[in-house]
Amino acid sequence: MKIVLAITGASGSIYAGRLLSYMEKSPEVDKISVVLSQNAIEIYKSETGAQISAGGKVDVYGSHDFSAPFASGSCDYDAMVICPCSMGTLGRVAAGVSDSLITRAADVMMKERRRLILVLRETPYSLVHIRNMETVTLSGGIICPACPSFYSKPDTLEALADTVVFRVLSLLGIPNSGFRWGEK
Repeated sequence: MKIVLAITGASGSIYAGRLLSYMEKSPEVDKISVVLSQNAIEIYKSETGAQISAGGKVDVYGSHDFSAPFASGSCDYDAMVICPCSMGTLGRVAAGVSDSLITRAADVMMKERRRLILVLRETPYSLVHIRNMETVTLSGGIICPACPSFYSKPDTLEALADTVVFRVLSLLGIPNSGFRWGEK
């Protein structure tokens, strides 16, 4: 499986970092191409104290590197996750505005009928946000708000974040050890 992970400037870098870590360890994932918006670079460093770098399964692309393979419909990528996804990015994706590698790749995923998952982190939602979510959903995208669950009684911030990350992994079809209601 080849996956694009786009990280935008919404707060919630823990979700992106943990998702990347799990995908790197997954035998189902062969390649992860990461794109960070300019704001995401700053917010990721501020929230995690780290930065994302290439190596192993991970390639990192600039936010305006339209020569990236997944900027074209001829690419053989399977899915894209935008995590966290800002409302500005949601709006541009919904409107088909391909003004960055992130929005161009999302447009490619939708037009090629490939899996596109937007992990929204902002709240509350305005009517504009809700209509943009509807547009993306009607176009085949999956809206997955970063709403952690408490069924598993998470005892750390990482365990709480993982309740969202495991949901995203499941949506990608990647096996994970996430909590399942009614299962032991």
